[in-house]
Amino acid sequence: CFGILVTSFAGFVSMPNSGEALRKQLQDENARNVSGSCEKTFTDAQTVCRDLLPCSEETQGEGIEPAESLWTSFADGRVRLRIDNSCPQTPITVHQMFKESLEKYGSLNALASKRNGKWEKITFSEYYYLSRKVAKSFLKLGLERFHSVAILGFNSPEWFISAVGAVFAGGIVTGIYTTNSPEACYHMVHDSKTDIMVVENQKQLDKIMQIWNRLPHLKAVVLYKDSIAERHPNLYTMEEFLELGGDVSDSILDDIINSQKPNQCCVLIYTSGTTGKPKGAMLSHDNITWTSAHCSRAGGMQPAEVQQESIVSYLPLSHVAAQMYDLWTGIKWGEQVYFAEPDALKGSLINTLKEVQPTSHMGVPRVWEKIMEKLQDASAQSGFMKKKMLSWAMSLSLERHLMGSNSSGLQQLWTRLADYLVLAKIRNALGLSSCQKHFCGAAPLNRETLDFFLGLNITLYEAYGMSETTGPHCLSGPFIYRQHSCGKPPPGCRVKLVDKDAEGNGEICFWGRTVFMGYLNMEDRTKETFDEEGWLHSGDLGKLDKDGFLYVTGRIKDLIITAGGENVPPIPIEDAVKKELPIVSNAMVIGDKKKFLSMFLTLKSVLDPDTSDPTDILTEQARDFCQRSGSKATRVSEIVATRDQAIYRAIQEGIDRVNSTATNRVHCIQKWIVLPRDFSISGGELGPTMKLKRLAVLQKYRNEVDSFYKE
Repeated sequence: CFGILVTSFAGFVSMPNSGEALRKQLQDENARNVSGSCEKTFTDAQTVCRDLLPCSEETQGEGIEPAESLWTSFADGRVRLRIDNSCPQTPITVHQMFKESLEKYGSLNALASKRNGKWEKITFSEYYYLSRKVAKSFLKLGLERFHSVAILGFNSPEWFISAVGAVFAGGIVTGIYTTNSPEACYHMVHDSKTDIMVVENQKQLDKIMQIWNRLPHLKAVVLYKDSIAERHPNLYTMEEFLELGGDVSDSILDDIINSQKPNQCCVLIYTSGTTGKPKGAMLSHDNITWTSAHCSRAGGMQPAEVQQESIVSYLPLSHVAAQMYDLWTGIKWGEQVYFAEPDALKGSLINTLKEVQPTSHMGVPRVWEKIMEKLQDASAQSGFMKKKMLSWAMSLSLERHLMGSNSSGLQQLWTRLADYLVLAKIRNALGLSSCQKHFCGAAPLNRETLDFFLGLNITLYEAYGMSETTGPHCLSGPFIYRQHSCGKPPPGCRVKLVDKDAEGNGEICFWGRTVFMGYLNMEDRTKETFDEEGWLHSGDLGKLDKDGFLYVTGRIKDLIITAGGENVPPIPIEDAVKKELPIVSNAMVIGDKKKFLSMFLTLKSVLDPDTSDPTDILTEQARDFCQRSGSKATRVSEIVATRDQAIYRAIQEGIDRVNSTATNRVHCIQKWIVLPRDFSISGGELGPTMKLKRLAVLQKYRNEVDSFYKE
């Protein structure tokens, strides 16, 4: 289908003087936007505020309801933007952002996808043209204002162009996880009033065909990868779809584009549902455009005038982190986005990274952890001298990073030598030799993983935020970094802690132009999320140091309150156990309303290359632990079925060491059990971004929980 998109554009540019025709069309559209737009350009931030804050109908614009509230639960609602002296930038729409970038980066390559073993690329000019073409086809199919276009598929140019086209056409783009069941798809498609679905292949199409008759708003489905096996009414291939909007005039589309306001919804992000039914977080044009511009720069992303960033897109675009990092920031700063293969997380990602040599790379914690485990496995299988060289090089690098500017000249010399001889080769093998920025977000990263990558001379810059803050609200970067912190809010964003305890831990609250509009169709849940002053409450616990760096220390909902009323944050205990026991993949503390703490443990096992599900075979690192503990086990089932004495003794000794450092006895693990299979998305224990679904685990293994607390 990427070929179809390129061919479609080729038909346009093959006209005589096509470059001039394109430039003239863009200039004409600019002129129409300027003359027809209801948005005015203001240099005075107070004037901007007056245009968007509660005011007279005359000031708001004829026929437009004043935006009186900071939040709404309606798809067609408008909100008051959080503009103040710290973020006075004029709010703009997604289309305005794209047009600004088009003027600067039109001839640069924007999107690259592999076809028959070769990279095919389109420029920003082609990207913009195709997005308009897609928008016209959406309108022809009956896309209504503030209804959704839902996209169900792996990252691709079609995903990006459909998303941008949906916004241009006045719709709302809604990403759906490819791992979702038909019923989970139904909830999102029905809740968002999806008019049109864009699906990748037959597998995803089958899900929609099962639920289509229950979706009153769904008018059409577009299949962009596979051919149609069985014809149905209102089912189109991408090629057919692209031709539908041929008779929709530019003026009709431009009228819709020019009627859009920065404080209206254009993106819907459904939360992953780790704590219940997914909620649709509504993001405004201003959320998208302001965050793309200012949060990305705070993290050190460069505009293409300075350096064209190249990135690899592979994380689910239905998640806010990937969508902001890959799609919207890519448009804002003229980045070149390469699309990984669909089996990226099953092993092919490294090959793509080696080809692309990205300048910036982002991964969720589990991705970085899996890279770490692969390298540890490879090291365990290498010879004595290679092991010693790697250990020497990594210890020097870690020490230099921990000491910072306090390291001596001789230490720095040895570190540079170690990097040249050993570490640079490892980074090259990972495809990260040209990478200047390595980001981590979507979940907390444990200290072991952070230190491991510092040992490779790779600093992982943590970002922190939520779907409700358009992704990042606090960021680390080359110039904003403190170890084990997720950085600071950029100018224009604020953080405060409420209900702090004696150690300074409090609930993290957000303010700024990243803060979302509200939950779609959920007025009560939206009200619960904001306090009376309009601050967004995260439900996360954190600390701020004297310089304003934020440290996330836990989640209120994860906080265990024992039968004795003691508050126990589980994550530090879980991280400590995993650090003490390299055989452990996942550790989960149990003990809410119980007399003592217990723990579930899973062991590190090889992943199935086709499904990414955990197998019964222990990883090389886990087998190495077994050998050192006096066991010959090579499979998880061998250890669990026989309660392998050597392994169980080693695990107990590790837990004893963790308990010895506990604040008090209440924080000690009294009982534990090794589960027969590691946690996974397919098993229901992990969400789409690999977050632990604690309630799901407790429900699935409720018999094991009960066994801990039988009298």
